[in-house]
Amino acid sequence: MSEKSQLERLGLFDAKVPRYTSYPTAPHFGDDLTPERFGEWVSGIAPGSSVSLYVHVPFCRRLCWFCACRTQGTQSDAPVAAYLEVLKAEIALLAAHLPEGVTLSRLHWGGGTPTLLSAGMMQELAGAILSVLPLGPDAEFSVEIDPNEIDAARLDTLVGAGMNRASIGVQDFDDEIQKTIGRIQSYDTTRDVAEMIRARGVPSLNADILYGLPHQTRARMTESVQRLLSLNPDRVALYGYAHVPWMAKRQQLIPSEALPTPHQRLELFDTARRLFLWDNYAEIGIDHFATRDDGLTHAQQAGRLRRNFQGYTDDQSEVLIGVGASSISRFPQGYAQNASATSAHAAAIRRGAFSTARGHRFKGDDRLRARMIEALMCDFRISATEILRDFDIAAAELQAMFRAANAEFEGLLQVSDDGLFIPREARALTRMVARRFDAYDLSKAGHSSAV
Repeated sequence: MSEKSQLERLGLFDAKVPRYTSYPTAPHFGDDLTPERFGEWVSGIAPGSSVSLYVHVPFCRRLCWFCACRTQGTQSDAPVAAYLEVLKAEIALLAAHLPEGVTLSRLHWGGGTPTLLSAGMMQELAGAILSVLPLGPDAEFSVEIDPNEIDAARLDTLVGAGMNRASIGVQDFDDEIQKTIGRIQSYDTTRDVAEMIRARGVPSLNADILYGLPHQTRARMTESVQRLLSLNPDRVALYGYAHVPWMAKRQQLIPSEALPTPHQRLELFDTARRLFLWDNYAEIGIDHFATRDDGLTHAQQAGRLRRNFQGYTDDQSEVLIGVGASSISRFPQGYAQNASATSAHAAAIRRGAFSTARGHRFKGDDRLRARMIEALMCDFRISATEILRDFDIAAAELQAMFRAANAEFEGLLQVSDDGLFIPREARALTRMVARRFDAYDLSKAGHSSAV
């Protein structure tokens, strides 16, 4: 039996499963987590420790049809300027709750289009953040950059503020595909911005590219990946396009009949994957690639790879604070999400309160299952030694969980006293295997294709 036939029989091409950037996943957050509890969690951070900070900028000059992020279009700087004032007030509110000596291990600006901010606005935002949470030793400051919305002045400001990792969204370089997904971004523009970033001494460049887009073929995928490789990115995220028009209404503008089938999606992924491997990139988790000297590669080799809302990371901080509308924070106690609407978020901050609207406090075996799922997503392996050391579970019960998962996948997994391992030929099933350790009802949310 061929590998593809076996994957098909096991349900890969029909399954809808979470991406597992958190556990439990965001659809299972409830509305019982209060702003007061969020403030207590912030105050409970250990003095002198390091945390990560994510800043969400939900504005774009134009709304790309493929995007499912929480964004809104604007042609004026007025709402952006007003939002900046809210961010500064939110950071000041954090400062009132933070213990002494807390520094940043990671700072990430995402969106939306954070480079929509003017150079002056960027300087204000960076100053407000770093006056409260200075960058710690070996800290990483990354920014999502839209090549269509950046110039020398803004790049200079970001580099002056300490940006040492830039992330460029590519999606696909094919003209027809770009028109179909509402994202016009030429290779020449992208190359020029990459060169501007490198010329300013930014040591690391990330890029995102999508598979599963309308009108994509293996030939077009090959051409786009080869063009991307010519930019010499240090990291690449090869994400599967999630067509969820019931959640992201703008995706209704994308013709569903032009989308590749699940079988074709797997072929597109494999085409891109082979090209990255041939160019000597290390394969990181299920959908990332990195140069051999990149931090993600070292983290994977050392067993320190982690997964969060931005994908794979080598950040070891236990706390991730999300700032801005819809941002999600992670604490040892659980998750907290800000109000999604910018108006509701701003109203709370202007009242002097956090805008926490949803979240989840860990209970029961949440932490155990979260770690097992993260281990599968990062390392394709659950170490029985680690789980038995760190969690209150009997060896017999853990082995029973492993055997039940293996039975569901017809013995394709490897189970031993050392733990559970997903072999190379079964790694396309990783998210489905992770789902086997998910105790929550997945019918509550419409998830994306498993491939």
